[in-house]
Parts: sequence; structure tokens; C-alpha cells
Amino acid sequence: MTWNSYQGNDIKIFDTFILEHGYFRSDYVSYVHFIKLLNGSFMYLLLYVYDLLIVSKNMSEINSLKDQLNGKFEMKDLDAAKKILGMEIYKDLNVEKLYLS
Repeated sequence: MTWNSYQGNDIKIFDTFILEHGYFRSDYVSYVHFIKLLNGSFMYLLLYVYDLLIVSKNMSEINSLKDQLNGKFEMKDLDAAKKILGMEIYKDLNVEKLYLS
């Protein structure tokens, strides 16, 4: 997902919004947030400049989060990511893993 119109304050509002919804900020990098889902899996949010990458095995949780974010921010869904930070993202659906090149 990406912001349609970005304002500098949006990052602070995003951070507050995500933390209020039960997500935690990574101790190592401030642009990574995560939450443990009811089924024991995790959902990760990686924010870089205007782009937000949502990673989880649970598609219904991803869609629910997208709906919440669209209700609060003006965002555009860019579908499944194929690249991040210049690296290709490869999915191996047989073993349910993602790889970066």
C-alpha cells in the first residue's frame, strides 16, 4: 500500500494508530511494527517513506488491516509486492516461504 497524498505528520499519526491497535514497534528498527494474531502467527508492517508492506500468512487479517488503514488514511493498494528496497521478492507457495534476492 502507499499513501496517495503524504504529509510529514502522517508518520506520527500512523505510528499512534498502529500502537493503539495492539501492534508493537520493533526494538531494532522504528519502521517495523508487528502483532501476534490469535492463531499464533504474526503480522508485520514495514514502512519505508511512502510505502507500507504488510506481511502475514493470514489474508483475512491483512484485508481487515487494509480496511482500517483506508478508513484513517488516504491510501492505495498496490497488490502483492514484487520488490522492496531494490530487492526482488520471490514466493515459494509449496513451502510457504518468501525469499529476497
